[in-house]
Order: sequence, then structure tokens, then C-alpha cells
Amino acid sequence: MIVGYARTSTLDQEAGFEAQVRDLTALGCERIFKEQVSSVGKRTELDAAVDFCREGDTLVVTKLDRLARSVTHLGKIIETLEAKGVAMRIVNLGVDTTTPTGKLMLNVLGGVAQFEREMMLERQREGIKSAKDAGKYKGRKPTAQAKADEIKALKAEGLSMAKIASKLGIGVGSVHRALNPAKQA
Repeated sequence: MIVGYARTSTLDQEAGFEAQVRDLTALGCERIFKEQVSSVGKRTELDAAVDFCREGDTLVVTKLDRLARSVTHLGKIIETLEAKGVAMRIVNLGVDTTTPTGKLMLNVLGGVAQFEREMMLERQREGIKSAKDAGKYKGRKPTAQAKADEIKALKAEGLSMAKIASKLGIGVGSVHRALNPAKQA
């Protein structure tokens, strides 16, 4: 059986999501597992797809970055699939793990993808540092501290921290910090 897996990181990537499903259907996938979740989040449909595959099946994805978040993660997925006798195909790379060359290419490409991601994160950190040094990056405004007087007034009325948090739309921890500023380091 040919099993497909489609994923986008956010709900607003609808066109990309639909394109993946369309391509997987055109490739003859009899069952397609799909989800719209960040690669670092819990990916229940990926787990379900891997679990669903049986010996002789092929798991197909349109792009490598739709499948794994790192070389280590990719290795774990492939190890699980190999133990079950399941092949892996990545369409846009022309990779098919039923061949030794396909297995080699998948490992090399996974390493390059992880390197690229790490370089992007490094550039992002450098950009944030540069913006901070220039005084242009100040982070998010502390919303709970702006409500400190309101928090104290509600506490004086006898409301619990949970009720104050709920009423003001902030976290209980924020309420606690506003009420106990001396305990902050």
C-alpha cells in the first residue's frame, strides 16, 4: 500500500497543504495522513501514519521538511520504517529508500537540511542581537505589569489569583508576580 503524509506548520498555509494532498493522491496514495501543526509540536498524524504502515508499504511525502525536524528525527523515522519493512519516498528529491543510493541520498540531504536550519537560526540570533544593540528590539510589552494596580484592587476585593487571572485574561503566574514583586530576581 502507498501511504501519504502531508503537513504544514500553520493553518494559513492552506494552498501548500492542498497541493501536498493533491500530489499524494495523484501518486496513488491509498491512505493520506494529514495535519497542520508545527514540526516541533506533537505530530499525532505522523505517528499514526508510521504506525499504520505494514511490511511492503511505502510512506510518501512531497518534501523532506514536511517529514522530519532534524537528522536525528529523520533517522528515528527511517529506523522505525525499516524495522517494519516499509520504504520511504520523498517526491521532490526523487529519493526512494528501496535502493542503497536512495538511503545514502536521504542521509546526506537530511544533514544538509539540518545544517541549513541551524545556519538560519544563527542568522536570526545575530539579527536579534544587532537589533537589541541598536535599541530597536525591546521584546513584548509586559502586559501584566501594566495591570498591577487592577490586580491589587481585585485581590483587595477578595478574589483568588485564578479568578483575577481569568477576569483580566492573564496567567496566574503573572498575577502572582504583580502581587509579590519583591520575590522576583
